[in-house]
Amino acid sequence: MSGEQDLIKLYSGQILALAANIPHTTRLSDPDATVRKRSPLCGSTVTVDLCLRDGRISDFGQEVKACALGQAAASVVGANAPGCTRAQIERARDQLRAMLKEGGPAPEAPFEELGVLMPARDYKNRHASIMLAIEATVEAFALAEESACA
Repeated sequence: MSGEQDLIKLYSGQILALAANIPHTTRLSDPDATVRKRSPLCGSTVTVDLCLRDGRISDFGQEVKACALGQAAASVVGANAPGCTRAQIERARDQLRAMLKEGGPAPEAPFEELGVLMPARDYKNRHASIMLAIEATVEAFALAEESACA
């Protein structure tokens, strides 16, 4: 019974609501960079397209094929990544990783809603899926900056 209750807690209504309402799910036709990340453990994938302007994400698109936890994380990232700098995205990634793996607090604004995924700390096999969207966004940002300098 405890295992079932843990899963119910893990897949809360808030997580399921986020997973059902992922923003920016249209891929960009001419992105500055595209990154596809895949979790080898569960097969979840997230593809992120983005454009930069003045050091910030000016346009964002994503394709998400992941479990509810990965979808919820992608929902929060998609809602908040536009307008962010690389430092903000990297900080969110680092804080999310610390929250999951080290018992750290929820990420700071504007990504504080990732805190809804705190119950997943105890499910290490879910961490990779949760990290996909933010990691793809960080990598796409770096690629876009590199291509702009080339």
